[in-house]
Amino acid sequence: MAYGFPEPREHRLPAALRAPIEARTWRELLYLLLNLPMGIIGFVFTVTMLSLGAGLLVTFLGLPVLALMLAGCRGLGVVERERARQCLRIDVAAPEPLRRRPGQGFMSWLGGQLTSGASWRHILYFFVHFPWGVFTFSVAISFFTYGWGLLTYPLWQWVFPAYTDQPGLQLYGDGNGNGWWLDSPFEVAMTSVLGLLLVLVTPWLIRGMAYVDRGLVAGLLGPSRLASRVTELESDRGTVVDTAAADLRRIERDLHDGAQARLVALAMDLGLAKEKLQEDPKAAATMVEEAHGEVKLALQELRDLARGIHPAVLTDRGLDAALSALAARCTVPVQVSVDLPGRPVPAIEGIAYFTVSELLQNVSKHSGASRAAVDLWRSGDRLMIHVVDNGRGGASTGRGSGLAGLAERLGAVDGVLAVDSPAGGPTTVAAELPWRT
Repeated sequence: MAYGFPEPREHRLPAALRAPIEARTWRELLYLLLNLPMGIIGFVFTVTMLSLGAGLLVTFLGLPVLALMLAGCRGLGVVERERARQCLRIDVAAPEPLRRRPGQGFMSWLGGQLTSGASWRHILYFFVHFPWGVFTFSVAISFFTYGWGLLTYPLWQWVFPAYTDQPGLQLYGDGNGNGWWLDSPFEVAMTSVLGLLLVLVTPWLIRGMAYVDRGLVAGLLGPSRLASRVTELESDRGTVVDTAAADLRRIERDLHDGAQARLVALAMDLGLAKEKLQEDPKAAATMVEEAHGEVKLALQELRDLARGIHPAVLTDRGLDAALSALAARCTVPVQVSVDLPGRPVPAIEGIAYFTVSELLQNVSKHSGASRAAVDLWRSGDRLMIHVVDNGRGGASTGRGSGLAGLAERLGAVDGVLAVDSPAGGPTTVAAELPWRT
């Protein structure tokens, strides 16, 4: 099932024949060739500064030198991340900033550098990357030059008899005029075939080495997993706080504009009916009857509001009954299928309910669909939600849309929302939530 990702382009050539001329191969080859000079620069700088700093540790100057080494490696890390971004198409975020105490100036910077785990990971990167850079440069340049050189051998084989005393490329010679030269048509053809094989293999070898480089850059030059998780949790906390505040504002607005206003009007009507009770009992009875109708409407609004906060049927009977009741109120016929072995924690259950609720509201208001279907099931440790309708399509999770806000809510609990809604429909929305019991 597609979730809004672009369809891959169809190519006439198979991947094995297309790889040697693809832009990706040339970008990654450039990256591997630059590994050698960048590895030398990083390694020489690191070793020099580390040796100098360690030697000066007997004095106070050792610590500033080590801090300068760490700061310099961070600067080189910026270059390496940008190089990986341009050539390897991997976007690695900058590592976590230094922890500095305000108001302490140089000493704060010095302590921040020396105690930063990210800075020391940069040191490790340049120690590891130097031998790896030598290896990748040697392998990449050798396979690339030998492959294309042998493949094109029939085009430049004439150089040997024209400008040297040899009939072709020499593979073996004893210095006495005896040897083996690639000069016969069969040997020239086999040389070209061998070159073709090397040309076809080289891109995949390059990609394999590039994957190792991606791992080194992401693992050693980016933020640590702990720092990334802390940042993610801080963002999720902000989302949860904003969502809770928005819900409170919505409840306050609904109470103020709905039930509260209706109850105020009801109190005024009953006051008027009380005044007319002695002088015009019939008019008072009519006003009381109207007030009774207003009470029913106010109660219905309060029930709807309470259901919007947390429906009682969800607490009492779970998602199956709650979603069936939700589908019954939808303006579009909805088929509901819930296959769950048990019940998740109330928080996840509530999020699942309101996710389906908002999606069905979108179906009712915007899709123009004539039918919809909702499926829920458990897959491993995940609660899966699948909502599809046959409407006009065009839904997206772009900034400012309701689906974008829903995606943020799900992300706050490690959930995922994916939308596939081509123009003309149908629209398919898939959501995942962690299953917690």
